[in-house]
Amino acid sequence: MENKFDYDENITLKLTEVYKEVLKDLGEDPQREGLLKTPERVAKSVQFLTQGYKQDPDEILKSALFDEDYSEMVIVKDIEVYSQCEHHMLPFFGKAHIAYIPDGKIVGLSKLPRIVDAYARRLQVQERLTLEIRDCIQRTLNPKGVAVVLECSHMCMQMRGVEKQNSSTTTSAFKGLFMQNDSTRKEFINLIQANLH
Repeated sequence: MENKFDYDENITLKLTEVYKEVLKDLGEDPQREGLLKTPERVAKSVQFLTQGYKQDPDEILKSALFDEDYSEMVIVKDIEVYSQCEHHMLPFFGKAHIAYIPDGKIVGLSKLPRIVDAYARRLQVQERLTLEIRDCIQRTLNPKGVAVVLECSHMCMQMRGVEKQNSSTTTSAFKGLFMQNDSTRKEFINLIQANLH
């Protein structure tokens, strides 16, 4: 089942014309049967893949904050990440692992993957994406600590350029107790590496 998404008709029309020209510049015939609807499909695809620009991650988290006297680590791991690198507009994808240590407030668990999507559905670099997720959680929940690790494969490295198909990139960002306390950080790393389910 496809996600419901409201396309901007004006943007769709503008981008459709742009992609017709791109096809011509590449030496293709936009009137060829297989390509007749391609410019419109790509115009809609690009809007869907960059919908994060229209989302407010802080508001996503604020919509499900709860007072709770829980002060141990909360981890959501193996969150699917799909983004596009801002340098080549090619996909990068992988997994995000997020932990926070509450300080009187917890957030609905589904909101953490939602903020990952809100930032990932923009033109990105993995390093900035990692920091944006961490900072949003810190700003909104004000927990005792936040940890974010992203592990991604980049098509700009695998399909073009150095063409290294088996390469992956890991980035991390920590705040609070995860920075100050080695044992807290190690516990997080051990838990995201563990196969507990």
